[in-house]
Amino acid sequence: MLIQGIVRNPLASPDILGVNHAASLASVGGSTSYAVTAVMVLPLLAFAGGMAGLILLKMLAKTHQPMKLALTGVALSACWASLTDYLMLSRPQDVNNALLWLTGSLWGRDWSFVKIAIPLMILFLPLSLSFCRDLDLLALGDARATTLGVSVPHTRFWALLLAVAMTSTGVAACGPISFIGLVVPHMMRSITGGRHRRLLPVSALTGALLLVVADLLARIIHPPLELPVGVLTAIIGAPWFVWLLVRMR
Repeated sequence: MLIQGIVRNPLASPDILGVNHAASLASVGGSTSYAVTAVMVLPLLAFAGGMAGLILLKMLAKTHQPMKLALTGVALSACWASLTDYLMLSRPQDVNNALLWLTGSLWGRDWSFVKIAIPLMILFLPLSLSFCRDLDLLALGDARATTLGVSVPHTRFWALLLAVAMTSTGVAACGPISFIGLVVPHMMRSITGGRHRRLLPVSALTGALLLVVADLLARIIHPPLELPVGVLTAIIGAPWFVWLLVRMR
């Protein structure tokens, strides 16, 4: 939701823009090459990777045009995924755990991840709400937002930093679960309207609820096997993404 407001692009989300996969590459690289498994370290690696991926995307796309950003993000995602595959092939003993994590799964997650994630979310969510007014004004365009007192470069930098930090926390905990960040804001915007002060908290709660429902379905849809929750969210989100692309042509 933050990224969509910052770049004024309805196709912007961490997974479409490649932030998730860049964060995954950094985490897998740390865990396979340097045996980094500490719960505290993985979010830092994911944050560094996600930020690097976002900076590279901005350098290559050089525009906020939705189609170009989306296509550049998809291309970068494929690049990060290929590098991640190479890292896993170089460490075959870690392939099973890495594949489960990369698909996006809540399996095996214990309270150690929750103890790290909750304080970070308690910090990040109020900070994200502090950008609501500026994001509403950014929707009017950079020139009008500047006239109304918004420091556009300052707002974009800190809001993007916050968005990547929240994404990296989620990726470090349960892998790059796709399409929730794309689908949920569009669903909620039709209910709450476009004001970010209402849209941000409602989207956060709805995204969490959708993840829990998808995880429940993943556990019961084909017992005794448990599907990765990322598979179900991709099945839901991919057609939605295609529909958005067609509608915006």
